Amino acid sequence: MVTGGAGFLGSHLCERLLKDGWQVTCVDNLVTGQATNIARLRDDGRFRFLQHNVSEHLELEGTIDTVLHIASPASPVDYERHPIHTLKVGTLGTHNMLGLARAKKAGFLLASTSEVYGDPLVHPQPETYWGNVNPIGPRGVYDEAKRAAEAFTMAYHRAHGLKTRIIRIFNTYGPRMRLNDGRAAPNFIKQALGNEPLTVYGDGSQTRSLCYVDDLIEGVVRLLNTDYAEPVNIGNPEEVTILQLAELIRDLCGSSSQIAFRPLPIDDPKQRRPDIDDDRVVPGSLKRSGEKRKRPLQGVRDRVGMLGSAVSKKSVRCSGIGLDRKVFPGAPQAALEFGDLVGGDSLVRATEDTQQWDLDLTHDI
Repeated sequence: MVTGGAGFLGSHLCERLLKDGWQVTCVDNLVTGQATNIARLRDDGRFRFLQHNVSEHLELEGTIDTVLHIASPASPVDYERHPIHTLKVGTLGTHNMLGLARAKKAGFLLASTSEVYGDPLVHPQPETYWGNVNPIGPRGVYDEAKRAAEAFTMAYHRAHGLKTRIIRIFNTYGPRMRLNDGRAAPNFIKQALGNEPLTVYGDGSQTRSLCYVDDLIEGVVRLLNTDYAEPVNIGNPEEVTILQLAELIRDLCGSSSQIAFRPLPIDDPKQRRPDIDDDRVVPGSLKRSGEKRKRPLQGVRDRVGMLGSAVSKKSVRCSGIGLDRKVFPGAPQAALEFGDLVGGDSLVRATEDTQQWDLDLTHDI
């Protein structure tokens, strides 16, 4: 069972679990999730969808092997719009799902976040770092909800012997991110496509580490196959600055947009990078085993180069991701289907031997 399964990460997880042969129950109240994210899965007889708020009691018949609790508003615009709901999902929702897992004698995985580190004073951030969080700031409802969720999860593990996993997800990007979720990269893309100023907060020197969603999901699956119960960082240990990202997206879109600097929001983290040096940390095994991960800057550049030689339109048509096929006048020279950028399948996916990546500009900042 995957809560939040119609969201960005949850839908990718549902898709991977079905691919691996599981029966999947997706639970989502569609407050921030989107039915379109799971539309392609509904034809699979092993998949079922329940529209439900996990903050309320849920009873399910039959066997459940694992509860994967992904549900939560996860972008600043969402948890500022739904602060109480965010707190309830992280506390009541986590408690409810832990109770369900215990009743079903199932395993439990909590999707936590690097936000538990707040604006960190330790860099990079190991799992042993307790964080620097403002509990009453604008980000506090999300940060503290996830910290409470981790405490609930460890309490059930210690008190009831529940088989638990906790992942601390760092910034992740890929198909199905919402254009209007308020994060930097979707904002940059939308602004660049319209030749509008790109809004950079502060001086743009703050950093994030961008992990491609497939790599994140691979880490989740690997962690499920271990007995490790304490929190584990999952993310890409390579950093980019916000200004670098803005300039990259502007260049790739062929945009004439200027950079517009604005005051830095309260409690915005200055640095964010996972410490994954410990041998138990799953993404580190990707690195140590020699497998290639999707590097955000290099991968996007390569893919734009491939696409640019194949198209010649002068307008950008946006489909499905909040803009409803709106045409931007005076858009970049390359023809880019925004639906393809964010969530479509018509761009040719890379082959394993060439190691060239999809054009997914929606880095999760």
